Formats: sequence, structure tokens, C-alpha cells
Amino acid sequence: MRVITANLNGIRSAARKGFFAWLQTQDADVVCLQELKAQAADMTAEMLNPPGFHGYFHYAEKKGYSGVGIYARKQPEQLIEGLGIPDIDREGRYLEALFGKLSVVSLYLPSGSSGEPRQAAKFSFMDQFIAHLHALRAAGREVIVCGDWNIAHTEMDLRNWKSNQKNSGFLPEERAWMSRVFDEAGWADVYRRLHPEATGESYTWWSNRGQAWAKNVGWRLDYQVATPVIAAAARAAAVYKEERFSDHAPLCVDYDFKL
Repeated sequence: MRVITANLNGIRSAARKGFFAWLQTQDADVVCLQELKAQAADMTAEMLNPPGFHGYFHYAEKKGYSGVGIYARKQPEQLIEGLGIPDIDREGRYLEALFGKLSVVSLYLPSGSSGEPRQAAKFSFMDQFIAHLHALRAAGREVIVCGDWNIAHTEMDLRNWKSNQKNSGFLPEERAWMSRVFDEAGWADVYRRLHPEATGESYTWWSNRGQAWAKNVGWRLDYQVATPVIAAAARAAAVYKEERFSDHAPLCVDYDFKL
């Protein structure tokens, strides 16, 4: 089973840059999308249901903002749209597809980089979401939470870690929260499990300022975080950088698991 997660920074923009042509070459079973920046009326037939896939979406109420989606070869038995928390769900940040004993989640955790109000919203999301992660673990299902977590967990996960310690995405409180996800809640960082020492090749986001992409001054913000059994079934994980569809790069993971 191949699972891909990709923050598109606008699905219409990514389409123009060749994302859907690339998708047809990937033999993916499930593809999780974040930051659609579109509503249903903006979506083309290809965006709604690419050849071979069923498409499902949780749009933000605000136009041109946020939104998540899932493409799946196999129709899920159930979909869960949102977390049941109105201020979060208005922003279109959570979509879960259930296939037998496996759930795959597309997650877009808020960014706090635009200022204090959004950082406060990010902390609020984190406080509420870790309780949901505990509940997912307790339910006894295998789960893969794919998405843009907007946090670089360790010093290995961004180029300029020393100068970013007071910046959103690498704040001590954010990093400690990610450690709680792994150590307290019992989830696994699938890419890091397979590549424990990887640095520059692990980055999934580059600022549009300066020459961040050209110089690989990046951050690892996109993760597949999984329950232990399915995490142990991961056999390969790689960030795709040969083409650019967004300011993020897709993270592709192959699991020894039949959907």
C-alpha cells in the first residue's frame, strides 16, 4: 500500500504545475491533500475524482483558505469530516477515511507564523487534538495521520534551527507537544523510523523568500504519524523533489499492508 501526503498550497495552482499528471505515475492507494484553497464550486472533474480515484473533501468556510482532501482507490466504508469542534471545523482541517481496521487521516494543523492570534489558535488546536489522538489510539484501530503538522520536531528537521527557536513551527512548546504525541500518546513518526539520521533530504517545505529552495534551506513539516503496528509495516519513505507543485513536497510511504 502506498500512501502519499501533499500540501498543495492551492489545488488549482498544483494542477497547473502538473500534480495530477504526476499522480497518475505513482501507483498510490491513498493520497492525502492539505491546503486546497478551494470550495466545491472551484473543483474540476479531475480534481474531484482523478482517474482511478474516489475523492473526498472537507472544505473551509472561508474562500481560498485551508481545506483537506483524500483520494482513495478503494471506497472507504465511512468518512469522518471534522473533529466536532466548530472553530476548528470551519477551517477544514480534518478528514478521516475508514477502510476495515485501518483509518487514514488528512490533517492540516494551523500555522502560527502570521502573528499572536493564529499562534494562540494553533496552541488551542494542539491542546484539543492530542486528546483526539489518545482516543484514536484507544479505539484499537490502525491509523495513519498524514499531513502538514506545521512543526519541525527536532534540530535535524530544519536547516537553520538555531535562529528559529523563537519562531512558530520550532517553538519549544510545539516541539515538546510533538514529543508527547510520540512518547506519551504512543504514535510513531514513520519517516524518522526509517531514516533516523536524515537531515536535508527529509525537508518537505521551503520558504518562498530568498533562495530557500535552491539552497535547500528547508523544514520537515509534513509527516505520516501512525499507530505502532502499521508504522512497523512501513518499508520505504521518500520526499519527492524532482518536480515542484507547491512550496511543500509530497511525502510518499510504502507499507507492507493490503488495503
